[in-house]
Amino acid sequence: MSRVYNFSAGPSCLPEEVLKECAAEMLDYQGTGQSVMEMSHRSKYYEPIIEDAEAMIRKLMKVPENYKVLFVQGGGSTQFAMVAQNLGIKNKKAAYIETGVWAKKAAAEAKKLGVAVDVIASSKDKNYSYIPRVEKITGDYDYAYICFNNTIMGTHYEYIPDTGSIPLVADISSCVLSEELDVSKFGLLFAGAQKNLAPAGVTLVIIREDLIPEPENCLPGTPTMLAYKTHADNGSMYNTPPCYTIYVLDKVLHWIEKNGGAAGINRLNVEKADCLYNFLDSSDFYHATAEKGSRSLMNVPFLTKYSTAVTAAAAKKDEAEQTADEKAALAKEKEINSKFVKEAEAAGLINLKGHRLVGGMRASIYNAMTLNGVKALVEFMKKFAQENA
Repeated sequence: MSRVYNFSAGPSCLPEEVLKECAAEMLDYQGTGQSVMEMSHRSKYYEPIIEDAEAMIRKLMKVPENYKVLFVQGGGSTQFAMVAQNLGIKNKKAAYIETGVWAKKAAAEAKKLGVAVDVIASSKDKNYSYIPRVEKITGDYDYAYICFNNTIMGTHYEYIPDTGSIPLVADISSCVLSEELDVSKFGLLFAGAQKNLAPAGVTLVIIREDLIPEPENCLPGTPTMLAYKTHADNGSMYNTPPCYTIYVLDKVLHWIEKNGGAAGINRLNVEKADCLYNFLDSSDFYHATAEKGSRSLMNVPFLTKYSTAVTAAAAKKDEAEQTADEKAALAKEKEINSKFVKEAEAAGLINLKGHRLVGGMRASIYNAMTLNGVKALVEFMKKFAQENA
C-alpha cells in the first residue's frame, strides 16, 4: 500500500525521510548490533543521543543559557499538575486565559491542587473560536498560563501577553518549532512531542532556572517525579527516559534544521495554511470555524454548508425537544460529514473527522505534512463540494 496523507491531530505524521532513517537503523544502530529501542539509557551509545537532542533544541529554539531543557513523561496533561505544583507555591494564585479544552483542563488541575485560579479572559462565548486580547497581566500571581495553539478549536496566539515579572507559562504542544518563538518571554514552555516532534511518549519542558524550586518547596505532597528539579539535576535521566522517542525526536530536529530551522519551516507552514484557508474563505460549501486573526497554522477545523446555526442549536437540545426540521437537518449534517470522511479516506486522505466539540472536519497540517498533501486535500474538497452541493 502506498503512503497516505495523514491529517491526524496527534499522534501525527512524521517526515518520511526520518522514518526511513529509523527503519534503516532498527536492527543495527551505527554498528552497535542493536536497536536504540533495546539500548541501555546509561550506555555510551545512548547518552550522545539525548545530549544531541538537548543541544538541537537549544540551537533551533535559541534557548538562553539560564533555561533548562528537560525531557519528561506523562504528556502535556501531566504538565497541568507539574506547573501548579512547582510554580504555584508563593501566593498559591495563578492567572489563566481560557481558550479551549486544554487551557480549561489545566486550570481545573491547578484548582484541584489548591491553587487559586483567576480566569482573566475567555473565548467561551463563541465556542472558543478566537483568542481574547489581553495586552498586560498584572497582580500577585505566581504565574500566568496560556495554551498557545488550540488543537481542537484551531486557534493560535498572534501576540504574547505582557506579564511583566509574572512568569508566563505556555503549552506549545501543537505548534512547537512551527515558527520562531522568543523563549525569553516565557518562564516555562512545554510540548507533548506527538504532534510536531516525535511519536508519543516524551514531553519537552523548557524552564527558567530560577523558577525551579527545591522539591521540599513544591506544593505539599508533590511526588519526586513531578518536581522539575528531579529531572533538571539528573539530565532527564533520573529514571529510564523514553529512549526511542527521544532518538526519533533528535532526527526530526536535524530534519527541521536541514529545512531552514523554525523560520524555514514557518514559511512552508504559512504557504500550506494559506492554500487551505484561501480555499475555505472562497467556498460557498465550506467555512473555517476559527476567526481571522486567531487562526492556527497547524489545525484547521471546517464545516460544510449543512452545518448551520440551526444544527448547532439543535445539537444542544435533548432529542425529545428537537423539532422534525431540526432532526432532519442534523441527520443531513451527519450524513454529509460521514460521507466526506469516508470518501477522503478512500482517496488516501485520512484522519479528517472533526472533534465532537466543533463538529465537521479538521485537517491538522503539522510540520511534516507536505504542501502536496494540502493541495491534494483541497482538490478532493472541490470535487466533493461539486458532487454534494
